Amino acid sequence: MSIVIEQPVEARLVAAAPRMPSIPATLHYDRRDPFAVRMTFPAPATLEGVEVCWTFSRELLAAGLRNAEGHGDVRVRPYGYDRTVLEFHAPEGTAVVHVRSGEVRRFLEATSELVPVGLEHLQLDLDHDLAELMRDAC
Repeated sequence: MSIVIEQPVEARLVAAAPRMPSIPATLHYDRRDPFAVRMTFPAPATLEGVEVCWTFSRELLAAGLRNAEGHGDVRVRPYGYDRTVLEFHAPEGTAVVHVRSGEVRRFLEATSELVPVGLEHLQLDLDHDLAELMRDAC
């Protein structure tokens, strides 16, 4: 059984310019980090010309399908019939993207099949993680 789920999504960058073309992005889930999801944008889609990856909680992504959620660097909220807005806040500015809610739901369903919600803690190897932390501290 795979331990990683990657799903390409079509993201639409919200900007001051008229309707921006969609940009490719990838939602990523790894059961070795069961509470987190990542959203990656390829280098051509970023101002810096380098791949950008944002990590945030799976719970935030799921809750943001129903209500506005998040108070930090990543905020998620529903928009219209089948869109979800993700806001990424950084010192350089804020990026706002729209993705199809159906794509997000499919991704979350796949992650739940891999690691059911509420059972994430069973994937953690705290002894190994602590040993790694201690090794890095020496």
